[in-house]
Amino acid sequence: MIVKLTQDLARGFKPWKDMFHENEAALNALGGKLIFAGTEKDNDNKLMAIIDFESPEAMKAFGGHEELKAKRAAAGAILETTVITPMSGESFTR
Repeated sequence: MIVKLTQDLARGFKPWKDMFHENEAALNALGGKLIFAGTEKDNDNKLMAIIDFESPEAMKAFGGHEELKAKRAAAGAILETTVITPMSGESFTR
């Protein structure tokens, strides 16, 4: 299942990007794979990510993983602004 995640950042994209690279294996182990992540051209604090999860349970495991939440927050993610939007079943990647 592919989801779009939007989130505000307090410290810009670089700390979040560094955090992701340090913790990518944990996301993968939970059944998630990052397809894309970036910020708006004119606002380095507006993040959008596209993530492919193996299942709804994998997405819930990621969302409830307290250690990863703490690491995202430490990297500047403002967790309470997170919006996760499931994409349609017709979505695809190449």
